[in-house]
Amino acid sequence: MDLILRFALALWLAGLALVLPATAQPASRIAFVNANLVPMDRERVLRGQTVLVENGRIAAIGPRLVIPADARRIDARGLWLSPGLADLHTHVQTRDDLAIYLSYGVTTVLHMGEASNAFAGRTRIAANDGTIPAPHIYTVLAVDGSPRYGHLVVTNAEEARAAVLLARANGYAFIKVYNTLSADAFAALTAAGREFGIPLVGHTVTAMGGLDRQLAAGQLLVAHAEEFIYSYFFAPDFDSGQSVPSDGAIAGAVALVKRHDAFVTADLVTYGIIAQQWGKPAAVRAWLASPETRLLSPRYRLDWPNAGYDRRSGDLMPRAAFLGRLVKAFADAGIPLVSGTDAPTIPGLFIGDSLHRNLALLESAGLTRYQTLATATRNAGAFIARARARAGEPPLGMIAPGARADLLLTRTNPLDDLSTLRQPLGVMTHGVWHDRAALDALIAPIADRYAAR
Repeated sequence: MDLILRFALALWLAGLALVLPATAQPASRIAFVNANLVPMDRERVLRGQTVLVENGRIAAIGPRLVIPADARRIDARGLWLSPGLADLHTHVQTRDDLAIYLSYGVTTVLHMGEASNAFAGRTRIAANDGTIPAPHIYTVLAVDGSPRYGHLVVTNAEEARAAVLLARANGYAFIKVYNTLSADAFAALTAAGREFGIPLVGHTVTAMGGLDRQLAAGQLLVAHAEEFIYSYFFAPDFDSGQSVPSDGAIAGAVALVKRHDAFVTADLVTYGIIAQQWGKPAAVRAWLASPETRLLSPRYRLDWPNAGYDRRSGDLMPRAAFLGRLVKAFADAGIPLVSGTDAPTIPGLFIGDSLHRNLALLESAGLTRYQTLATATRNAGAFIARARARAGEPPLGMIAPGARADLLLTRTNPLDDLSTLRQPLGVMTHGVWHDRAALDALIAPIADRYAAR
């Protein structure tokens, strides 16, 4: 009799599961009704549009769209819908970091090396399948020719090929090259990366003799705008200190990048924040006393005062200003710039906040708001599309049918004022809609825990 009762109970529970709502699952269909769109396919605004999202992708767009009866409706009348933002140079390590990014409207991140195994594997997978509230994560395996900078060491072509195979097995999307690689190792990384669909990004490799050879060999992305100072405007083995290149040499750098159809990370905030604290201990103390510190992990509250930039001498501000003129020339020449920050490893680079500061710096450098916003949306999507062509992923960085539904809802038009993106009314990622209350609820306990520590 016990067996029969247990069997009957199991059948009843199974039937109950069919009728109860799956409250932990996102709605499969969501409609943003009467929104003003900033689609970022080109510089334009589409007013009074309805955007239908199905299973994490944009299914349809139109002013008189028929909305399925089972779709959740979000009233966007008088509000603005634009693509989610991408930070393509970060070093975050925890789920807390990812939730903070989401609260700032960041829906895609590229982790540029030294992620823990748990982050590169378990956390990345949980984020990308929507199990946890987080941006979509791409990871990079950083390799170098020596242990000097803490990266995986490869000393020859055989080890380089093995590193690419290791990256593929562990879900890394890119290989990041670093300064002391040998030329043979770089060539092997390029060949294996091309074979297995894992492109190269990264820094200057001194043995290659300059960025021209690296880009010609197939490196897809220059990870910092300042790398041109170290390996184009000055020789790679020249300790240029604080020398500022001539503006007359900028045209040659533009021609170089266009010749190889490469991407450049326009990370003005990274070099700019270093310049601000160079020889100025008060700068770091001010950042640690700022309101943004409420979302700064205790780890970085301890690490930032020991970074050492504030103990240097000289002045990097003229170089920082030069980099602004360089990226302006790149943008005007149609070179695809992407935004990155290096947060949170450098003092002053708060997660999420630093991306918005980078956008402000790009606009101050003379880029139009559309050019600026494109670095964190359209161009980021073009970079991922080129790099991940074999992966069959949906496009991102634009609002268009078939694209990944990474979306921001804001009170005003970001093409009139980019700062509206800093405090979105809601964020969609992985098919899940997080309104402002939900975003605040995500980060409030993080701030409380950090304060308690």
